[in-house]
Amino acid sequence: MTSIPTQTAPWWKYGHVWLVISGPVMVVAAGVVTTFLAVKYPDAVIIGQKPARASRTGEPGQPRALAPALEGRNHAATPDKAARP
Repeated sequence: MTSIPTQTAPWWKYGHVWLVISGPVMVVAAGVVTTFLAVKYPDAVIIGQKPARASRTGEPGQPRALAPALEGRNHAATPDKAARP
């Protein structure tokens, strides 16, 4: 039995190789862009101001969005009494 020699192309001529390589390359490019944006536009640091926070007693005029996290999570579905007429 004789074997027939086959011609194989170089690895860079196969499309699936580029598909596999393109994923990590895009992730690295996204990381570089994210790092550039983080360095160029840093978040502003607020010094000397007290953070806005609602009291636990539910004083009128205090928005529920500023409630402490634990209270807000436990009462997310509770109707807002201040919004009623």
